[in-house]
Amino acid sequence: MLAVITGASKGIGFAIAKTFIQQGFDLAICSRNQKEIEEAAAQLQQINSEACILAMACDLSRKKEVDLFAHKILETFSAVEILINNTGRYLPGNLLDEPEFQLESLIETNLYSAYHLTRHLLPTMIAQKRGHIFNMSSVAALKAYPMGGSYSISKYALEGFSKNLRAEMMPYGIKVTTINPGATMSDSWKGSGISPERIMEADDVAAVIWNAYQLSPQAVVEEIVLRPLLGDL
Repeated sequence: MLAVITGASKGIGFAIAKTFIQQGFDLAICSRNQKEIEEAAAQLQQINSEACILAMACDLSRKKEVDLFAHKILETFSAVEILINNTGRYLPGNLLDEPEFQLESLIETNLYSAYHLTRHLLPTMIAQKRGHIFNMSSVAALKAYPMGGSYSISKYALEGFSKNLRAEMMPYGIKVTTINPGATMSDSWKGSGISPERIMEADDVAAVIWNAYQLSPQAVVEEIVLRPLLGDL
């Protein structure tokens, strides 16, 4: 079985990839940086030497690169069991004074990447009458906050995409789950001075995704919200 995971070279994406390859899945993974995705693939292969891993460096904010990644997936594998749209980018700012084109940049990365890749892979899932799509949103899609700006807008948009997709996929046996994590240890928090004990671990997010996937065919978790025990920062 194949799990497609975007933004998988580190952080939450790598934790998810590690979880699924431990469970015997083949992987199709990507990230922007060639060296980082190659290193991630090598580490994952050590966990399960028998797994097939397709690893590509691509910028999914660019539709042509989404197209190339999707084409390679469909050329290499006959079926797609899971798609985890994890690619994302965080840039803080208020709407009034954030840099020009910040909204466009975040929409391209946080929304369009998921939209275009999902559209490429859905026909295969529909034909096999099964599949599970996870869209990595954020608690920023649930409540506006200072300095959320265009990042929050992009995650609200992804939330809307996920809800519409859920409604459309009901007749085809395809599950859709939105993940809304709060502060999770990743590059976004490095150098912040926040104690790692104050925020969640990437493995926490991977664990809830695996648990949601394991439900019976007639059940789906539509939305998951995870926050640090002491609340948002």
